[in-house]
Amino acid sequence: MNRKEAKERILKLKEKIKDLNYQYFVLDKSEVEESVRDSLKAELKRLEEEYPEFITPDSPTQRVGSVLSGKFAKIKHLTAKKSLQDAFSEEDVRDWYDRIQKIVPEEKIHFVCELKIDGLNVTLHYKNGKLEKALSRGDGEEGEDITHTIRTIESIPLELNKEIDLEVSGEVYITKADFQKINEDQKRLGEEEFANARNSAAGTVRQLDPEIAASRNLSAYFYELGKNSLERQPKTQQETLELFFDLGLKVNREFRFCNDIEEVVQFLKSWHEKRDALPYEIDGIVIKVNEKSQQKTLGFTAKAPRYAIAYKFPAAQTTTQVLDIHIQVGRTGVLTPVAILRPVKVAGSTISRATLHNEDELARKDIRIGDTVIIQKAGDVIPEVVESLKDLRNGHEKVFKFPTHCPACGAKAVRIEGESAHRCTNPECFAQDREKFIHFVAAFGIDGLGEKIIDQLLENQLVDDPADIFALTKDDFLSLPLFKDKRAENVVSAIEKTKKVLLERLLVALGIRMVGEETAIDLAHYINAEKRHDELTIAELIQIGSTFSKEKLEEIEGIGTKVAEELTDWFHKEKNQLLLQKLEKVGVTISEAENKQEQKFKGLSFVVTGTLSQMSRDEAKEKIRQLGGKIQSSVSAKTSYLVCGENPGSKLKNAEKLKVPVLDENEFIKMIK
Repeated sequence: MNRKEAKERILKLKEKIKDLNYQYFVLDKSEVEESVRDSLKAELKRLEEEYPEFITPDSPTQRVGSVLSGKFAKIKHLTAKKSLQDAFSEEDVRDWYDRIQKIVPEEKIHFVCELKIDGLNVTLHYKNGKLEKALSRGDGEEGEDITHTIRTIESIPLELNKEIDLEVSGEVYITKADFQKINEDQKRLGEEEFANARNSAAGTVRQLDPEIAASRNLSAYFYELGKNSLERQPKTQQETLELFFDLGLKVNREFRFCNDIEEVVQFLKSWHEKRDALPYEIDGIVIKVNEKSQQKTLGFTAKAPRYAIAYKFPAAQTTTQVLDIHIQVGRTGVLTPVAILRPVKVAGSTISRATLHNEDELARKDIRIGDTVIIQKAGDVIPEVVESLKDLRNGHEKVFKFPTHCPACGAKAVRIEGESAHRCTNPECFAQDREKFIHFVAAFGIDGLGEKIIDQLLENQLVDDPADIFALTKDDFLSLPLFKDKRAENVVSAIEKTKKVLLERLLVALGIRMVGEETAIDLAHYINAEKRHDELTIAELIQIGSTFSKEKLEEIEGIGTKVAEELTDWFHKEKNQLLLQKLEKVGVTISEAENKQEQKFKGLSFVVTGTLSQMSRDEAKEKIRQLGGKIQSSVSAKTSYLVCGENPGSKLKNAEKLKVPVLDENEFIKMIK
């Protein structure tokens, strides 16, 4: 084959493969087996290797580029991305309809309902019909350049069927079968498994190595038209979806045109059960006003379009069996009943345990060993036993009797007056000690020192109290099973790095009853105001603590009577003072906060709920603290803002009832910039 013939063959192969891709990914059919398509791609690859001068960016062989070296570039969206309002019930949907009907009172409103794919939002830029850029959603104003991985997705055309400029948005997702295969591969390689398909898709498109993305078989559906050079603009959302189809962009064909809100409600109900049969995950239905002219009239609120709403399915629930009920002893001696469940998958996670909280809650729900129960998990909320299906009892179920003695040490367990919790009376209880060590290590952030290693340290009597952790040597770890030189060195190094600790982290690590992160921060502010030197030493902390009184501490905002009593009692005990002295002796020092940021949130209180896509909830809380704000665990009339992610649960409803301002993730990110 000469050069001219090779050029002609390459062009024909590219056109044929493009046509086959259109049939396979857009039309969901194919005139040939997939192996034929693969064979044509292999031939094209061979010819391009022989005649590299004929390689073009839109060739099917050019989907995989080179490995990126670092962070992704930020690029401004041509059209700003808005979040959708959420609806959690039929009533919410009808309320939304009533609101928009008032804005267009004399007009008939039609709707288009689309499946809400549980994936990662992506925006594509085409120039003269050729894929130029692919961006993540980012903060709505600008996104990260993820072109190198998006190009590997075969259902995304590198070239449209028309030579136009186009901005289009859609959802990248992974099928349930491919997600299972990825996790099997992760497990085989000893890597951490993904929690759900969405995390897997998000992690894949943000890979630096496009080869990894190419191996994971991602796909995409498109639904939103942005800036474009079309001569004729679509007049409805239905026309928009048909336009994408004609251009070669994959559209989810399960969308439905609805004449009125009653048809919308019926469509929503039909998918409550059908969604489990889909080959991919969906977490709701997006409802859009069909006519673009009405969309324009309805416009936007400050944060969302009025013409669309996202209906979310109820929290994922399933049934399983209570195999047993165990008692877990916490670091403060509280005895917590835990249901041991027949393992079952809920909301992307395998659940085998769920807390039953306390004796009163156990009795109220009447949960028995052997019961079939309903459990639920929404977002990253702890699994909950909702109720027992009493009609399914066969008479062999056992009522759980709450123990009168600690199951770990045998000491008497008592119920404190005014509390629902039972508590072990033995201050030397081994189970409490173990939990205190685990809590201490987590608060200090010591990498590589997990629960199993802590158990080994305790069993081999290498530590008596948390201060002993900082005196451990490489030889100590080498005496434990499975420890080699490198691993021992890494753990010792990790311990050394944490010796300099923020005061609030130290206060949390000490495990004082009722002292969580927010109380520790309030107390740290007070102690820093009391110190006499530029740098607070542990010796001075002991001295300041010895002056604590209930009356003095109650004057600190955020510290009530019971907390003040616990703090006074803890700092006045000699054994606790000796622990602090020992921490100082082994080299632990108190550091100043490094980031002296503008205190723009001073005087404001926040509650963070739901799953955030661009940061974890802990990261969001830390940012609020850095800016002077306070974190609350529940919404009250005094809450300044609720920061709301996906699957927020009851906190969103409480905020709406109390008229507490709600921030979506993008609004929150703008506030913290």
